[in-house]
Amino acid sequence: MSLRLTTDAIDEKGYIDPRYTCDIDNSSPELRWEDAPPETAGFAILAESMEISNDGGFAHWVVYHIPKDVHHLPTGIPPQDSLPNGIRQGLNGFRKLGYTGPCPPKTAKAMRYRFKIFALRELIEPPPVRATREQILALITPLSLETSEVIGQYQRVLIERTG
Repeated sequence: MSLRLTTDAIDEKGYIDPRYTCDIDNSSPELRWEDAPPETAGFAILAESMEISNDGGFAHWVVYHIPKDVHHLPTGIPPQDSLPNGIRQGLNGFRKLGYTGPCPPKTAKAMRYRFKIFALRELIEPPPVRATREQILALITPLSLETSEVIGQYQRVLIERTG
């Protein structure tokens, strides 16, 4: 068994559906995972741009304190600190709570984005303030049993106006 993360947000050619970007709804995508190690106590998820920062990730979504019996995040999760099942959301790279989708410059080539799940041996206690990617990574890295990721790309199209 090996942890596996899937999403319908990335098509068979590896492109992210525009609904999950700044060009349409900018809503969080549905994510599903299965085959976590038996000793898993919880999960954390990061959605990152792989080309913006030097350390390989600019956060678009920070989700943590996911209980071990949860194996699905629905689309369109609102920007709330805490969800009814105890799941927490942190600050993304734009210093906003919750999900902010890909939004590369219209002149840029396609950029890569990663959704990564961490199976954890302990469910981390939520920090007293809204956590950042860096804070969560520092907490979960030593507790990580296994990871899985899906990578998609997105390019905004510049539409030329005539007339």
